[in-house]
Amino acid sequence: MPTNTERTSIKVAAERAVLVAVHLPAGGHDPRDPLGELASLARTAGAEIVAEMIQNRQRPESGSYIGSGKLHELKALCDEVEASIVIFDNGLSPSQIGNIEKVLQIKVIDRSELILDIFASRATTQEAKAQVELSQHEYTYPRLRAMWSHLERIAGSGAASMAGIGTRGPGEQQLEIDRRIVQRKRTVLKRELSELLGRKKRLVAKRKVDHFTVGLVGYTNAGKSTLFNTVTEGGAFVKDQLFSTLMTRTRQWDLGGGLNVMLSDTVGFVRDLPHNLVASFRATLEEATHADLLLIVLDVSDPSATLQYETVMRTLDDLFEEVRKVEEENDENEWVEPTRLLLLNKADLLEDNAELLLWQSKEEESIVVSALPTGEGLMTIGNAALTERVREAAQGAVRLVDITAPLSDSKSIHTLENRAEVLDREYTGTEVRLRCKVGTRVLAQLRSAGAKLTIEPVASEAALESDPPGGYA
Repeated sequence: MPTNTERTSIKVAAERAVLVAVHLPAGGHDPRDPLGELASLARTAGAEIVAEMIQNRQRPESGSYIGSGKLHELKALCDEVEASIVIFDNGLSPSQIGNIEKVLQIKVIDRSELILDIFASRATTQEAKAQVELSQHEYTYPRLRAMWSHLERIAGSGAASMAGIGTRGPGEQQLEIDRRIVQRKRTVLKRELSELLGRKKRLVAKRKVDHFTVGLVGYTNAGKSTLFNTVTEGGAFVKDQLFSTLMTRTRQWDLGGGLNVMLSDTVGFVRDLPHNLVASFRATLEEATHADLLLIVLDVSDPSATLQYETVMRTLDDLFEEVRKVEEENDENEWVEPTRLLLLNKADLLEDNAELLLWQSKEEESIVVSALPTGEGLMTIGNAALTERVREAAQGAVRLVDITAPLSDSKSIHTLENRAEVLDREYTGTEVRLRCKVGTRVLAQLRSAGAKLTIEPVASEAALESDPPGGYA
């Protein structure tokens, strides 16, 4: 049986690992590569995979999740390959982990622990470290009793205890001490993250006033950071591995013609991402939840692309539902769910276009892109289409207007100078008159901010045929 130190340490680097999956009828595994993602996660954590085992069941076995016969078969396999850890692709309860370890006599972790281990190794900023630590404590707290199971022989109470005088209590006492320590740390981390989230919300809100904001989201290793670097030269860390970065980077994306938007690269999603990890990473994902437009990057060359797309959409739905709850609790109703646009990445790796055409028929608004700047063919056309689509979203319908603003309203003038194409300026005492091509979204934003502007359409322009005559203040 593993000692307490071994049980609480979930680092899997350089360990010889056996991968195990129990496939249930309603499971979300990929039948073409049932242990492919778990293997990638294990390798990302640094483990050496020495064997695999899969069992199909109608329902989990309550005591050990896996059937008793299969469990003893797993014990023989672990002994044969000299494994030091078993990694389950399922979520296990503390008692199930304890029961399996009693038979195997080596450390057992589940998918959630593995992902937490990877996140812990990737966290570099104070924000990411705090979020990972809180997630680990949230995961560990209900499992403390199982982690102290090796003290059962010296713990007990009352006449039912057979341990004898002088041997009762230490285990329970240590358990309670650990619970208090973890609970205290959870409280401190939640307070720290609440402050971080508050600052991040204010930062994002301020950025949205000055800029149209775009968020990159998608499955881990789908090419988000590569695309981010291609369009912004942002220098995001890129490596062919899962969860290569846990920090959000935001850079200016020049769309040409004087129009810029702010693009944010966020942490990737993965199937069965631990719920407490999603909740803890609210501060990091704030850029995505409050973006004006979300670009969902999908690796269409991956055999599991459909499953990955469903995972991303479901994770976004869950994340947005949490945002709605927070808004309701705080009596705030300003949040608007971002528009989603699907980007079909790595299409050049497909053997033929059949799969690509299928995706385009399912998602008619999707765009084929290349995260890498290939410079030719379909990908170049797709990247140009992406730029144009983002431009349209950022501007809205473009209008040619004359806008009169008081010089004292420097904020509105600054917004127009940065988010509109100013063709002419005329200063008259305390006011400035700007003739500019400006999108309806910018005008709506200025009006909602209470700007004291007089806006008059330039009637000679064909682009304004649908606009009502006259101005408005």
